Amino acid sequence: MNKNYKENLKNRKENNSKPKKLDIKQYVVKENSLLLDYLTNNLGFSRNNAKNLLSHHLVSIDGAPISQFDFSLSKGDALIISKRPIKKKERSNLPIIYEDDEFIVIDKPYGLLSIASDKEKSSTAYRMVMDYVQQKDKHNRIFVVHRIDKETSGILMFAKNEKLRNLLQKDWNTLVKTRGYYAVCEGVFKEKEGRIENYLRQNSLNLMYVTKDKKNSLKCITNYKVLKENKEYSLVDVHIETGRKNQIRVTLGSLGHYVLGDDKYGEPPNPINRLCLDAYELSFIHPISKKIMRFCKVLPKEFSKLVK
Repeated sequence: MNKNYKENLKNRKENNSKPKKLDIKQYVVKENSLLLDYLTNNLGFSRNNAKNLLSHHLVSIDGAPISQFDFSLSKGDALIISKRPIKKKERSNLPIIYEDDEFIVIDKPYGLLSIASDKEKSSTAYRMVMDYVQQKDKHNRIFVVHRIDKETSGILMFAKNEKLRNLLQKDWNTLVKTRGYYAVCEGVFKEKEGRIENYLRQNSLNLMYVTKDKKNSLKCITNYKVLKENKEYSLVDVHIETGRKNQIRVTLGSLGHYVLGDDKYGEPPNPINRLCLDAYELSFIHPISKKIMRFCKVLPKEFSKLVK
């Protein structure tokens, strides 16, 4: 166990005890509706008040600002009303890997949330991509299919219509064929490749840990192969068969090889001031056409330099 693990938990608990106050109200949309109709019929605003909220840029969906009254809401959307204006931003040079009429796939930078959290609403990949698609047509929107951790960089995909999102989410684990990650870990692996089956459980601080007790735990399957190594670090190709929270970080850490920069579960070196984990491949069966969709990206140059 990390020598400072208990201290890290103590600090995290103290930080979590003082949640950041946000000057907003958030509502989970319960049924598909046009935005103005939902504000008036479901939330009880008068039409004038609802229009004022929209004209003053006080309404957003999952942190992405919306001002058009006939915007189509989808069940499950987070409708946010703020006391401060949230205006659209011009988006250019987004790290887009692929885009068509059904999907948009980006190379998410590390340090950026996939979607809004309790503490952060607007600085997200969802917000960036939503701003981008609405530059083309104000009625365009995207739908969350999956997510990757804030600290992890790499492939993140959004659907452009609700039907496709629903079909993908309904059978995601069946439809997904490949989820590949590059990780740079501390130390040299004795076994250069392997398939690890273990069980994960979450503690009171929302941290995952490996347990031998199968009851109330989640089965976790991780495949790894060392691609390159030096005396200090190992570059590892990881493919996961299950998509558990922090699965790769916890599993590799349980072997004594924490991912570089991971001060959440261990205390490995942090030579490039980021978590050295990158989602480089995603493939799945299109739920309608049944074709295999596959998206890939190259190994980050900074990862390669670490194992020269």
